[in-house]
Amino acid sequence: MLTIILKQKNMSSQVEMVFWDVQHGHATYIKTPNNKHIVIDLGIGDYSGRNTSFSPLLHLKNNYGVQQLDYVIITHPHLDHIDDILNFDALKPKVLHRPKQITNAEVMQEENDVITFRNQDKPKFEKYCDINDRYNQPIGGGTDDPDNPDNFGAMKILSFTPTTCSHDNFNNHSIVTVVEYAGIKVVIPGDNEACSFEELMKRDTFKTAVKDADILLAPHHGRENGYNNDFVNLVNPRLTVVSDGRFCDTSANGRYSQKSRGWTVFKGNGTSSERKCLTTNSDGEIYVSFGTSSDTNFKNFLHVRTS
Repeated sequence: MLTIILKQKNMSSQVEMVFWDVQHGHATYIKTPNNKHIVIDLGIGDYSGRNTSFSPLLHLKNNYGVQQLDYVIITHPHLDHIDDILNFDALKPKVLHRPKQITNAEVMQEENDVITFRNQDKPKFEKYCDINDRYNQPIGGGTDDPDNPDNFGAMKILSFTPTTCSHDNFNNHSIVTVVEYAGIKVVIPGDNEACSFEELMKRDTFKTAVKDADILLAPHHGRENGYNNDFVNLVNPRLTVVSDGRFCDTSANGRYSQKSRGWTVFKGNGTSSERKCLTTNSDGEIYVSFGTSSDTNFKNFLHVRTS
């Protein structure tokens, strides 16, 4: 199991993240410097542990002691990004962000067209439609507003939603999230493909937000149809994380490795190596910590370690 984490005696302020191993899916957990809890996408399973029913949401509740989520982002309503949604209410999320331009009727039509042979999954799409209807009130500022960094311990959360592409492909409506704190930046797309990148790359605010990041979650599980050369060049990541199951012929992992700057990864036995592309398939869960440390005179840090 691979981790990215920093353990120090006198930590002053940090963000903690987990990229869960959820097979061919995506689920990320973020704990802010002021102990608020954020989840991006709701994949399930554990490829390395051979536990296909592993629920990151229930793991957060039962093992991390998280009783309520402050913010949930569902990048788009495809099964591998909402698989854990039946456990959504167990953590009573305060705020939900999803591509609202995709209607419930379109969600259910896609479910009928694409996965009718998996009838057990229909309740998950029905649940998505239910919460899509329930979370329909404006946030109106206040302590729950994700656009205010003060609500998350000075951690900035920026999100960008493409809207102009055809609704025939939900991937191109995936929300892209940028998390930034203490000079460290993490970019988390969904399953964005060419059309959505063409739209987003025309926005100066988007280009400024993703430029020169430290960690990039590879769009569309590292598939070739999610690889956009101009976008990756702009992000210029130190490390690329691929959330996926087994290697496939359409993987662009090699291209991400070539474009990533690299970072020193420490193993539990004290050895280290330079890594550029990390995968949940081969490395398991990926844990990230970054912030400022009093042990280094309040300098910013990003530390990488594997178990």
